[in-house]
Amino acid sequence: MEDETASHDVVARITASFDSQGLPAVGDHLEAVGTVLKSGRTLTVCRLDVYGVQGTQRSLVATGQQTLICVNERPEVAVPSSTGSLSG
Repeated sequence: MEDETASHDVVARITASFDSQGLPAVGDHLEAVGTVLKSGRTLTVCRLDVYGVQGTQRSLVATGQQTLICVNERPEVAVPSSTGSLSG
């Protein structure tokens, strides 16, 4: 699937929301798995699962979801300069 933002000048993706839930971590080390659930022109939704690993056993210890919003370059918008005045 082609990224729908490819034809746009994406300046940044800013977090619109973030939520996480966790349990006490157990194991020798942690493994994190991030997944993009939906990547659209404006919003991208991601999921994160963190596992505690003990030998060959993995236990889910935390989950999270993040929604990012694309910020495209908009030259018509006035941007504050370092002196605090607007330039545009």
